[in-house]
Amino acid sequence: MAAPKKGRGPSAQSKPGRSLVLILIAIVAMTGGMFLAGHTTPRLGIDLAGGTSITLKAKADQGSAINKANMDTAVDIMNRRVNGLGVSEAEVQTQGDDHIIVNIPKGTNSKEAQQQVGTTAKLYFRPVLASEPSGGAAPKPSPSTSSGASGSPSPAASPSGDQKATSPSGAPSPNASATSQGRAVSDALKADATPSPTGSPSAKSSGAPASPSPTPSADAATAKLQAQYAALDCTKPAERAKVGQAAKPGDPTVACGEINKVWYKYVLGPAAVDGTEVKKAQAIFDTQGASGWQVQMTFTSSGAKKFADITGELAKNQQPQNEFGIVLDGDVVSSPYVQQAITGGQAEISGRFTQEEAQSLSNMLSYGALPLSFQEETVTTVTAALGGEQLKAGLLAGAIGLVLVVIYLVAYYRGLSLVAMASLLVSAILTYVIMSLLGPAIGFALNLPAVCGAIVAIGITADSFIVYFERIRDEIREGRTLRPAVERAWPRARRTILVSDFVSFLAAAVLFIVTVGKVQGFAFTLGLTTVLDVVVVFFFTKPLMTLLARRRFFADGHKWSGLDPRSLGANPPLRRTRRPSGPTTGPVDPKGA
Repeated sequence: MAAPKKGRGPSAQSKPGRSLVLILIAIVAMTGGMFLAGHTTPRLGIDLAGGTSITLKAKADQGSAINKANMDTAVDIMNRRVNGLGVSEAEVQTQGDDHIIVNIPKGTNSKEAQQQVGTTAKLYFRPVLASEPSGGAAPKPSPSTSSGASGSPSPAASPSGDQKATSPSGAPSPNASATSQGRAVSDALKADATPSPTGSPSAKSSGAPASPSPTPSADAATAKLQAQYAALDCTKPAERAKVGQAAKPGDPTVACGEINKVWYKYVLGPAAVDGTEVKKAQAIFDTQGASGWQVQMTFTSSGAKKFADITGELAKNQQPQNEFGIVLDGDVVSSPYVQQAITGGQAEISGRFTQEEAQSLSNMLSYGALPLSFQEETVTTVTAALGGEQLKAGLLAGAIGLVLVVIYLVAYYRGLSLVAMASLLVSAILTYVIMSLLGPAIGFALNLPAVCGAIVAIGITADSFIVYFERIRDEIREGRTLRPAVERAWPRARRTILVSDFVSFLAAAVLFIVTVGKVQGFAFTLGLTTVLDVVVVFFFTKPLMTLLARRRFFADGHKWSGLDPRSLGANPPLRRTRRPSGPTTGPVDPKGA
């Protein structure tokens, strides 16, 4: 064999110390970030931490059919709605043709998410024709009006306290209840029930007299609605459940809403804007003024025009009634008022919101409109105790698998098993730290299938070490010493390891894309650990073997090193020979030599 050039051998070029330092720095940095973030353990999914599983059945609405497109849209909206509350790994998926399963892990906002996911009807903006406290409660105070994002005045949510409404000129408006603002409830109903020239109910709430006179059928509908309003007591849950939900978008209705922990009853006009026409809604904190938390809304082009029309009509009325109700699942979730038309497609709802109230309202505005209505069929609670037992069983299975792998490595590879166990330890630390960081970063939660994926990864990682060790042994069997054997074996082992890990990662990626629910946890963990296997082998296992090849215990082939040439059946050592400087011209005389 030709001798390698001085200073240019593979071992000299590998710089194992640098690689080991890099991976050590990465581990320390990520571990420090984990402790600084305060998330020192991975988030657990519903099957391990406990939580709630809700089964919803779809019901066809007018103009909406139960089909795959509408079900997929509903799943997407529900998923964004519950995860918009910060719930970790809330799972929303279809089951059959007309059912949706929602799994909400136990967490800070899981109760609120459960309430919102059950609120599955469409979202509408309806003019408020009349409102008053229900059950003898005190009237709500008039709120203040703030400026919209486009510079136009925008609605303000009814806050607590004694704030007064301000007109565009800045003069204060008087505080008064809805029923004492100069228009009786019956007049509001009759005015809104008056048909427009086209024959459809008018959505205007200005209170101005209309013509022609109401028809007998309109009078009957008005009398019925007035009776419902008079008899309605929103403080009773049984009565709240009966109103609002069955109303058609084009018809007036009665509804209930809770403002500052006080229940109010409303008479609402036909829907003026659909929730699907809210392009974006977000909760922000007003750092420039004293408004505190606000909700900013951006409408689509069609929604902006409709919203400008309805706010213009309401603004004409100023006093006594210039509110519109944001109605979700038949309940009035907010009833802001306006003082002039809001154009430009942007508006703000401001008031004495807390951060949670502003975020909840923005979620309803963003994710409240569903193509179908749903009925809650079953609600199942998974206890944390059951999840703990499953986690213990999964960890026990992983421990048994790890012990069996270690026993095999020690029995077959002896001293080399130390390299394998150190590599497994580094891989386990990286996996744990990354999973802990991914919880708050992307909402990743560790479920039972994900634990299974981590267990399977133990075997995949061990396979990479075995491939490299066997390549080194093959080089020793051919008569090479350990240091050149380590370097010559690496290119061949590297190709095999990369191909094997690529196939595993490809399978994990396909599984993650085509499956739903908990199976994705298995695929994600399998893909993550496969990538980490490549990192550990390249930056830890290979450099560590280069360093150990310089130690006499391994370099001399000690019988407990796992690299004993005799036990491996090695050929005689390969020796380097120096070629003569010139060709011989004839036989050499031994005496002359």
